[in-house]
Amino acid sequence: MVEAVQDAGVIVTGAGGGIGAALARRFAAAGARVVVNDLDAARAKAVADEIGGIAVPGDASTIVADARDALGGTVDVYCANAGVGSGGTEAAEEQVWSLAWDVNVMAHVRAAHELLPAWLERGSGRFVSTVSAAGLLTMIGAAPYSVTKHGAYAFAEWLSLTYRHRGLKVHAICPQGVRTDMLAATGSAGDLVLQPTAIEPEAVADALFAGIEEDRFLILPHPEVAGYYQARATEPDRWLATMNHIQQKWEAGR
Repeated sequence: MVEAVQDAGVIVTGAGGGIGAALARRFAAAGARVVVNDLDAARAKAVADEIGGIAVPGDASTIVADARDALGGTVDVYCANAGVGSGGTEAAEEQVWSLAWDVNVMAHVRAAHELLPAWLERGSGRFVSTVSAAGLLTMIGAAPYSVTKHGAYAFAEWLSLTYRHRGLKVHAICPQGVRTDMLAATGSAGDLVLQPTAIEPEAVADALFAGIEEDRFLILPHPEVAGYYQARATEPDRWLATMNHIQQKWEAGR
């Protein structure tokens, strides 16, 4: 495992806190050279200073070239971690849907477009997508988040099936609740569904590194999600009825 990341050039987006910061710390501890990206320049610098990394603040969709230059011209691992937890229903405003789509899906697409030519030419590269269990299942009260996280998972899956024979490694991380600012912002829906089993960001980093060691695509920091995902696929009506009961419980408690 150490050999897989020792001296690797790693970019982690949205790494000013939460899961991103935990990933950046873990890669740095394993001997990688880490670019810490965040929209908040001060938070990016704080994490970079802590781990001996390089801060490249800004929109995750636009920093790949600068981050690559900061790493000396080569990126080995890209962690598409930046995301927005947009709540709302089908009635959410257009800009809410647009932002969720842009950050949760298109930022991943743009990064892959920038990175893949060099990776495919040399026959190696690793793309890590922080998705969410919502990308496999769904999340009550958060249509833009759920739909775009499904999109993020689908894109990671497509990358893997399309390029794995050409040396591309892809990992999709799909946790449930993680104790971050994003979880705190989910309000009563998160309190009901996510808080009871929430884990620390460091547990997500542990799960990723175990997945890298085992060369697994799907990373489930909450192992029980595998059973929920299977139930969704094999008994969709029963699964939807269960989720609707949770929806009704949430509505009654608001």
